[in-house]
Amino acid sequence: MSNPLLLETRDLGITFGGLKAVQNLNLQIKPMELYGLIGPNGAGKTTVFNMLTGVYKPTYGHFYLDGEDLTGQSQQQTCARGIARTFQNIRLFNNMSVLRNVMVGLHHDPAFKCNPLVAMFRLPAYYVHENAMVDRARELLDIFGLDGERNNLACNLPYGKQRKLEIARALATNPKLLLLDEPAAGMNPQETAELMETIKSVRDTFKLTILLIEHDMSLVNGICERVTVLNFGTELAQGPVGQVLRNPEVIRAYLGTD
Repeated sequence: MSNPLLLETRDLGITFGGLKAVQNLNLQIKPMELYGLIGPNGAGKTTVFNMLTGVYKPTYGHFYLDGEDLTGQSQQQTCARGIARTFQNIRLFNNMSVLRNVMVGLHHDPAFKCNPLVAMFRLPAYYVHENAMVDRARELLDIFGLDGERNNLACNLPYGKQRKLEIARALATNPKLLLLDEPAAGMNPQETAELMETIKSVRDTFKLTILLIEHDMSLVNGICERVTVLNFGTELAQGPVGQVLRNPEVIRAYLGTD
C-alpha cells in the first residue's frame, strides 16, 4: 500500500550559531498535492528548501519522502530519491543552449545512461542515447512553449522564460516532489496567470507533488490547496489556503496591522 504522505517533516529545524533559522517544522503533504509555504521575507522558507534538498543538514528533526528518511543526505542523493527544485535566483547554464540545459537534467535518468567508452568513441549506441535525450528534452520544452527557443542561449531568454526553463530542467530529473522557489518572481500578471495553469497541468500530467514558495497571493490562492505560514522560522498557521489567508495573525505578519 502506498504511503498516505509524500512528504513529512517531523520537528525539522536548523540553527546557525545562536540563530534558530527554522524551528520544529511539521509538514504533512499528500501525493499530488499542491502545497504552499509562505511568509514574510526572512521567515526561513528557502532554508526549508535547502534542508529538503541536502544543501543544509538539519540540526534536529527528520524528513521523509514517501516514507523514506532522507535527513542529512547529499544534494545528489536527494535528487536521486526524487526531489527536484528551482531557485529564488535563477541558476541556469547561461552559455549553453536552452535544449542542453534540459538535457543536463536528463543525465540523472537511468534510461539515458550511456557507457563512457561508447560516448568517448562515438559508437552508434551513443547517437541512439543522444537522440532519445533530445526528443525527451523537446517534449519538456514544448510543455512550457519553449521548443522554438531550443537553440538559443539560455542567457538570451526573457526573464519569464528563464523561469519556465528552470522548471523544465527540474522536471527532467523525473522527480516525485517538485520544489518551486518563487516561480512567479519577476513575471507580469498575464505571465503569472499562464504559469498557474502550467503548474496545475504539470502536476496532473506528471502525477507530481508540488511544494512552492511564493509571495504572489493571487497565485497561492489560485492553485494551492493547503499552506503553511512561517514567521521568524516558526509555524504561524497551517491549513486550507482560504482559511489561512484570512487568519488575523497571518495578516499582521505580512502587513504589520489588522
